[in-house]
Parts: sequence; C-alpha cells; structure tokens
Amino acid sequence: MGLAGAVAFGVAATLCLSGCANLGYYWQSAAGHLKVMSAARPVHEWLADGQASQRLKTRLALSQRIRDFAVAELKLPDNPSYRRYADLQRTAVVWNVVAAPPYSLTLKQWCFPVTGCVGYRGYFDEAEARAEAKQVAAQGLETSVYPVPAYSTLGWMNWAGGDPLLNTFINYPEGELARLIFHELAHQVLYAKNDTMFNESFATAVERLGGARWLAMRAPDTARQEYAQFDGRRNQFRALARETRERLEKIYKDGQGPQREALKIAALDEFRQRYVRMREAWGGDPARFRGYDRWVEQANNASFGAQAAYDELVPGFEALFEREGRDWKRFYDAARRLAEMPKGDRHKLLKGETGA
Repeated sequence: MGLAGAVAFGVAATLCLSGCANLGYYWQSAAGHLKVMSAARPVHEWLADGQASQRLKTRLALSQRIRDFAVAELKLPDNPSYRRYADLQRTAVVWNVVAAPPYSLTLKQWCFPVTGCVGYRGYFDEAEARAEAKQVAAQGLETSVYPVPAYSTLGWMNWAGGDPLLNTFINYPEGELARLIFHELAHQVLYAKNDTMFNESFATAVERLGGARWLAMRAPDTARQEYAQFDGRRNQFRALARETRERLEKIYKDGQGPQREALKIAALDEFRQRYVRMREAWGGDPARFRGYDRWVEQANNASFGAQAAYDELVPGFEALFEREGRDWKRFYDAARRLAEMPKGDRHKLLKGETGA
C-alpha cells in the first residue's frame, strides 16, 4: 500500500449523536460512504458484463482468489467484504488530514463516537481535506494531506454488502493487491479504541506475513519478481524515513531554541538529499516514483508521524506471530489479549521494553 496506506475509518463513527459538533463533517462522511456503497456491484455481475474490460475482469478474478486465500490460509473473516467492486472515477477513496506540532512527531487526535480518537481526519472530497489542513495549520501545527486507496468499516457494514473492491487499488501489482486486502480484513479481526498505532501496526503485520505467504504459495514467478523489486524499493525508502524520524525525535528531545530549528532543517535537508541518491540508484523511468517524490518534497512532522503509525509496532507483532507457532488463530487471540491491556502496557510489550 506504500505511504497511502489503508485506514480504519469506520463510517459508523461518523453518525452524529444529538447535540454533537461538526455536523457538516459527519454528514460528508456518511454521504460519501453511501455513494461508495451504492456504486458497488457484485463481482460476478462485473465478470458477466459485456461492457467491462478484459483487464478489469482478470483483476477481479484475481481479487476473488486472494479473498478466498485470506479465509482458507490466513483465517481472516469470511463475509461479504471485497466481494463487490465499484469504480469511483477518482484516484483515491478518501483524503486524510494529519497534523503534528513543530517539534514533535505526536499526531493531533480527532475523536469520534464509537471508534474513539484517531490520529487523522478523513474526507471524501480532497478540497475539503485541504481546507481542514489549512485551518489546523493556522493553529501552529504542521499538516499533511494524503490520498487513501481503501478504508475499513471494521465489519460494521457487512450487513449492507461489506467494504468493496475499488478502482483506486484493483490494478496494484499482485503482491500489493493481496497485501491491501489482507490489511483491510485484519481491521475486522481487531480494533483497539484510541490506539491508531496498535491497530495499523497489527494490520500491517498481517498484510506483510500474509502477502509473503500468498506470493510463495499462489503467485507466478513473474509476480514474485515484480513484487520483489517493488517491495525492495519500498523497504529502502522506509528505512531511510525511519532513520530520519529517529533523528528528529532525538533533536526534539535534546535541542532547544534556534539550535533545535537549525538541526531540524539540516535533518530534513539530508533526508531529501539521500532520497535523491537512492532514487538515482533505482534507475528506470523517474515518473514511476512521483508518489515518493511528492512525499519527500512535502515531508514534515505530520507525515513522519503518520508513517510511524503503520511501522512502529510491526516487529513486535511479527515476533508474536512466531511465538504463537505461526498459527493464525492463536496469533489473533494473543493480539486480542494485548488489545484488552492498557495502551502503554501493550506498546511496551510489543517494543520489548518489559520483561513480561
């Protein structure tokens, strides 16, 4: 999924209780989701549609094999999600706004009924997302707006057909398509209120472990080779971003006044210079890396903080999977037990910071 990532953006969380503020935001969320749902049709109808392209039919058929694999091999939920498809005629389903202080990578929290507080605010209209980011920036925070190809309603909408496949990701490379579907289904397995990092890291661990299994067991050699190159570049970029994130955290912890600002600027400049050298080493058509280019150009505390939510606890979840004998059901049960613990305690356990 790259930096866009998938978001646990339960539309049920946007239902406004009487007297709540931000009625306009809740309305756009509910209306936007209803439009997505109404645009979706069962995959079998698309496969029988004479007007649908053969490329689309091939991708949809692949998605259903991946969906079946998710149930049979990864023990992910067997329900209506990702059995329908919608063409939204746009490149993202929602745009997320994230924000952080000038000298911190801790994301601003937005709170909603039912789902609690999360480190982002999603909009079905990009202009509205950017308007929100402008208002937040006026409060002295650094902001970032990024496109999201998919989101999860946490299983709450399965009665109405479930979360659909979308044109925003159906043409992803095979390994990436599998990972995205696994990630979104993982959100239906586990959701810890008020803990975006725990939720996203869990889903990212499931997608990585499950994606590797799909590629090893079901994908052709061409798909494995294509994905190896794609994922290799992504891992290089994530390593660079993680190093920069850790450097910034140290600067913010230890520095003060003008010195802190100068060190921050130097760290971001070095990040961008190292990225240019990395991209040159990748070779090929530079247009393929426009997504990375945009992220690097606009990188700030908000974007680094958002990336941390998807990466920070993943090694801990991967280690948990190994400790549970690589048994998916046992792994999910162990993760649920963690979700029942206080937030700080479960983070420490996943980071290996306690002897428990």
